[in-house]
Formats: sequence, structure tokens, C-alpha cells
Amino acid sequence: MTPHVVIIGSGAAASAAALRAASGGARISLIERGTLGGTCVNVGCVPSKIFIRAAHIAHLRAHSPFDASISAQQPTVNRALLLQQQQQRVTELRHAKYENILEGHPNITVLRGQARFKNASTLTLAGNSSTVQEINFDRALIATGAAPFIPEIPGLRDTPYWTSTEALVAEQLPKHLVVYGGSIVALELAQAFLRLGSRVTLIARSTLLAKDDLLIGETLQGILADEGMRVLAGHTLRRVSHTPGRYTLDVDSEIIHADQLLIATGRNPNTAELNLEQAGIQTDTRGAIVVDDHLRTSTKNIYAAGDCTASPAFVYVAAAAGTRAAANMLGGDERLDISIVPAVVFTDPQVATVGLNESRARQLGIKVDTRTLSLKHVPRALANFDTRGFVKLVAEMGSGKLLGTQIVAPEAGELIQSAALALHAGMTVHDLTTRLFPYLTMVEALKLCAQTFSKDVTQLSCCAG
Repeated sequence: MTPHVVIIGSGAAASAAALRAASGGARISLIERGTLGGTCVNVGCVPSKIFIRAAHIAHLRAHSPFDASISAQQPTVNRALLLQQQQQRVTELRHAKYENILEGHPNITVLRGQARFKNASTLTLAGNSSTVQEINFDRALIATGAAPFIPEIPGLRDTPYWTSTEALVAEQLPKHLVVYGGSIVALELAQAFLRLGSRVTLIARSTLLAKDDLLIGETLQGILADEGMRVLAGHTLRRVSHTPGRYTLDVDSEIIHADQLLIATGRNPNTAELNLEQAGIQTDTRGAIVVDDHLRTSTKNIYAAGDCTASPAFVYVAAAAGTRAAANMLGGDERLDISIVPAVVFTDPQVATVGLNESRARQLGIKVDTRTLSLKHVPRALANFDTRGFVKLVAEMGSGKLLGTQIVAPEAGELIQSAALALHAGMTVHDLTTRLFPYLTMVEALKLCAQTFSKDVTQLSCCAG
């Protein structure tokens, strides 16, 4: 008998699952209450990276290490045309990678509306009409993603604040933007708006990127300040009021005025409207669905994947989870391994990490040996006249086994997968020193940092092996 699989959501996890399950012969009902494609293609990864890239180009035209020899000029930013270019690419990718594929597959039926569990084998679907449809299923996958978390700040909910969703489609650049948050989205968008011409004040309740190595946040804060951003780390937004065109923000003992406010304080799972308790599905205190490494929930025929769970909130993790969940719903035995997850923050310079940082390794009781290499010792960075940042390797004391890597560097995201593969292979820092790395590439910084465990790299020739 052909199993009927219901999938709630249409983002990375849901779409990957739908295609995998459909290829396995299942009949798929995919339910979406909004726009097909989920967060990444519509309001997340794709538009934000276009926006950030445009800001990077604007910055390079106005400021570069070669300004003395190649004339620089402050560019004029046409926000309307930039937004049009951005959204056109979003639409193209949504059509190509989601709508055309899902709606054109013979085994997948796309349904529109809000899904809620009636029990562990039945959903109700409320669409645009007043009728409510019941859908019976054999297996179900919840892949509803997450939405911006809005903190409880007096006065905030009565103001027209932005989340990242509104910020990315704003038709005008604010003269003075205040960004509240100190993690990935806050930092990426704050720097992008700064480079496109806004005055930016960033308010972070703790250090920047507080979950990462402290040196990352310290380094990034200095770089952003050098670009002209005002960074208030370790401060709290106490109260917000708004009159047309003007925000008044009470930040500890200081009053700040701005003409736009962006709240970027994290995201919460989209699970509140699903009636999960009717199906016996357990969640944690944030509302994230509890799953095992096979993506099974507490109800045996219901699975969950992506940002609605407690897995790392990256689109590539969500897609991998959706694929494995689909296989397991059809009788497979595939495990989601999140022991090695490379992560990238698309600031400039970028931040890229994988594995354990020094603090976390020590918390786990591991004796570690670490080295930090400034980009001032990396030939490619010297040739670029851009030595902002560092590479840090965390190794096990004695064995030298690589445990983690933290990088702040231009294009750090292009380096981190090499470190991830080294972790996966169980390499030591000595192993890294014996491998051939092409000269005058940034990835050579990994080898150079590994060499510092046993020698002084400042005393080596340019491409000493």
C-alpha cells in the first residue's frame, strides 16, 4: 500500500523531504500557509546575501587598501533599483527551486492553509474559505521553520519596528538605524546598512557573537567601530517610544534617537499554532520539537526537521534533516550527524567556525593546546593589503588531534570546509603541516597556524613546507 505522507512547511527541510519521499514511492501532501520556499529563499539567506554583497561593493568603491593608487569615489545608492534586482533574483530562485519542482511533481500535492493536529493520524486544514478540511495520514513531517523572536520591551509592540524581513525589503535607507542584537543577523545587516550609507548604532545585551570564542567578538567589534559603527556591547534596551519618523530609545542610562529600529534578537520555532499536544508531540521550553537523531518525535509516526527543532539553524542542516527524515518515514535507518557543523557569519571580514572552541572544550574536561595566527603572517592577506582577522586552531593536548577552528578573515567561509574535512578525518595539527596547500591562497592560513604548534612561522620563507 502506498503510504500517505503529510509534510507541513515548504522550506529546505520540507522540500528535501518531499522529493526524497516521493522518489521512494510515497504520496505526498505538502501544506504551506504562506509563500512556497520558506525562509531561506524568500526572506533569509538569498535576499540577505544579495543585500550584503551590494553593500560590500559599495564599500569597496568608496574604501579599499589601494585608494592611494586607484581613485575611490563614494557611490550613489539607488535603493529602489537595488531592491528590484534583489527581489527579482529571489523570485527566480523560488520559481526554479521550489514552485516548479514541487508543483510539477506527480507524487506531490501542494495544499494551502494552516495545518493543526487533531490527533496522531489526522490534521485539520483551514484555508482561505471558511471550510475546514480533515486530512488523514500514515506519516507526517513537521518542517515549519522559525520566526523572529521579539523581546518584551516596554513600548516596543506599539512601534513599527523592523525585523530582518522588513529590513530586507525596505524601500528607503534610514538615516540613523539602531540595531538591537549581537548575533548573526544583527551583525550582518548592521554592517550592510552602514556600508550603504546609514548611520548605525548596534546595541548588544552581551558581547558580539557571545556563543563563540571571545576573540571573535572582540575582533569584530573593533573592525565595525573602525568602519564608523557605534557599538554598545553589554547594554540593554529598556524602553521604546515612537512618533512619526522618530524613535526614542532608553538604553540603560542613555537616550538615543533614531529614525528606524531593527530587532534582531534571535528566532523562535513556528510551532504554537500546530496543536502539537493533540498528537502527543513533546517540545522544549522554547517550543522547539524534541527529536532524536533519526528525526523522530515523541509520536512514532511523526517526524520533525529544520528550525522548528533544536538542531543548528542552518539551511543545509535543515535540508539534510529533511532528507533523512523522509528516508526513515519509509522504513530507512538514516541518522543526522551534527557533530561537525561548519558555520559562517557573512560580515566583512567573515566569521567561520567548526568544532569546539577553547572554552567549550575545557567545559567538556578536555585538555587543549591552542594557537592563534594573525593574518599579518599570511602571505595572501599581505598581498591583499588586508590583514584584518586571525585563524585559531584548538587541538587536544598531547595527541595534537584537531578539535575545532575559528576564523575571522575575508572569505573565511571558503576556508572553513577544509577545516571541517580535517575534523571529519580525525587529522592532527601535525597532519595539516604535512599537506600541500597552494601558495598565495587564504586557505594556506590553516597550515601556517598548524605550523605554529611546533615552530615560529615568522622565521620561515614564504612557502616553506
